Amino acid sequence: MQIRDLPYQDPGDPDVRSGPRFLVWLGRNQLKGQLFSLSWGLFHQLALAGLPLAAGLAVQAVIDRSGGRLALSGGMILVLGIGIAVGDTMLHRTAVANWITAAARVQQLLARRTAELGAALTRRVAAGEVVAVSTSDVEKIGWFIEALSRFAAAAVALVLICVGLVLYLPSLGFLVALSVPVLALAMLPLLPRATRRADLQREKAGKATELASDTVAGLRVLRGIGGEELFLGRYRRASQEVRGAAVHSARMWSLISAVQVLLPGLLLIALVWYGAGLARDGEIEVGQLVTVFNSAMLLLYPLRTVEEIAMAYSFSRPSAQRAVRVLSLHRDTRPAAENTARTAADTEETLPSGDLYDPVTGLLASAGLFTAVVCGDPDEAGRLAERLGGHAAAEDTREGAGEESAVPSVLLGGCALDELPLERARTAVLVQDKDPVLLSGTLRELLDVPASGAVRAEDALSAAYCDDVLDALAQASVDTDGDPMRTRITERGRSLSGGQRQRLALARSLVTDPEVLVLDEPTSAVDSHTEARVGAGIRELRRGRTTVVFSSSPLLLDLADRVALVHAGTVVAAGPHRELLLTDPLYRSVVTRETEDEAAAAGPPHGAGTDSATDGLNSLRKAGEIEERA
Repeated sequence: MQIRDLPYQDPGDPDVRSGPRFLVWLGRNQLKGQLFSLSWGLFHQLALAGLPLAAGLAVQAVIDRSGGRLALSGGMILVLGIGIAVGDTMLHRTAVANWITAAARVQQLLARRTAELGAALTRRVAAGEVVAVSTSDVEKIGWFIEALSRFAAAAVALVLICVGLVLYLPSLGFLVALSVPVLALAMLPLLPRATRRADLQREKAGKATELASDTVAGLRVLRGIGGEELFLGRYRRASQEVRGAAVHSARMWSLISAVQVLLPGLLLIALVWYGAGLARDGEIEVGQLVTVFNSAMLLLYPLRTVEEIAMAYSFSRPSAQRAVRVLSLHRDTRPAAENTARTAADTEETLPSGDLYDPVTGLLASAGLFTAVVCGDPDEAGRLAERLGGHAAAEDTREGAGEESAVPSVLLGGCALDELPLERARTAVLVQDKDPVLLSGTLRELLDVPASGAVRAEDALSAAYCDDVLDALAQASVDTDGDPMRTRITERGRSLSGGQRQRLALARSLVTDPEVLVLDEPTSAVDSHTEARVGAGIRELRRGRTTVVFSSSPLLLDLADRVALVHAGTVVAAGPHRELLLTDPLYRSVVTRETEDEAAAAGPPHGAGTDSATDGLNSLRKAGEIEERA
């Protein structure tokens, strides 16, 4: 794989059983590049190993006053120098290629899994951790893959050089050969502690990144309440903890480096002392001593690679573990055995249509109708909205149950959404969560999304009541004609108010014109007048299409064809909004925020028993107390 061929058409199916297994899988998938790097590494190391021999021959030729051998030694040094230059260049080239291709593979895997999970990703993994995995962790994983082939070349070179020294001069060669394993393994007792410190550093760095991400995302709110200094102090403390952990980790690695300098230094001292005695007694030639000494000096270079691979593994192992944590997440909600069965809809080209039904809660959204869903718990509403789009977590905890269990799929027209290919499922059911994200770009680019083509951008903006947004963008437009469609929107729409961002995101969802549109609190950031206009616009534009809105606003509920009340994970009431207000005390208490005292003072509505109303309110209060304690 060449860098020019990136990105991969298919990055593969990674082994996510553990971090080390993932690293092995990466190395195995780049076997060709690893072999190229290993070959050039060996070439480079052996060319370096030939220099001491040529230098020793040159010294001995000078002592023996042999011009021919001196010229031969000079030629050998020239050839070896060229070989070293070529080998070092190609080794660096292939090693960097391994680094970049490994990092690209990991980034593609992460991007694929992110696209598959969608908004569910940040609900299951912290945003700061996702950022850390896709940036610094990817670099560390690539570093280990790149260093692996260089370490293999250095290890083979060490063995060959030691064998060569033993054959060349046994009296000194054995001393070097016996010392090399000690030098290479001397750091092993220090590695576990160094690894633990590196893990602690990465953990603190991830928390600091998450804190910074949350602070930037909520900067507008922080300024509004004067909380900048508070969060700045928190980030300052977190960054100081990262700095302290980094220094603590660096001390251990500096100790390992010191060991790698001290022990080879002792070897060289012993080698010179013992070799000089042999040369003085005439047992070896001076040129031989120079050869062995220079070879021992050059052994320090591959020995440093041992330290590097240990450091690379210590830093890449937790990085790979974090990457595995993200890559092991799946969109599917049922056991793999059930997924082998395919419905007839999988083989059809047309998208499924019909009623949207959730077997977990019993929620039914009839085809072509405007259905509103009321949940007393906003978190429960978010989870249900996510599940309606087939984006539920691999495992879900049922309220009132103490263990995690597989969740059956939502059905659209009798077809299981989780059995559909991801693209078809998302085309059929579009979910807009309560905190939609606006990407940077012009308004025209924002609304240029895959769509049926039946809804124009102008109609969607009108339905979302974006007149004031268009006026603000027109004033900020750089064009002389003040075209709001060409005005750039900053990252996440930070230049707009919360209500403006919410309505633009709604317009984007309306443009797509999906078979089923699920909206989670689409008007939570706007005033009552705007909310009424937006609700009417949604109802009119989506007439004849299935629309599900999660809200407790009476203005939206009154526009719905049917309202369902979800409590404790189950639909407990359904019907028109005004009918539920009169007949269901639990629904009335959620929608009107009515207290128990107010309900008692008002009395039973239209013949409904006071006891039933009080029982409903008591059950709601108890449920709230249980949730608060949890």
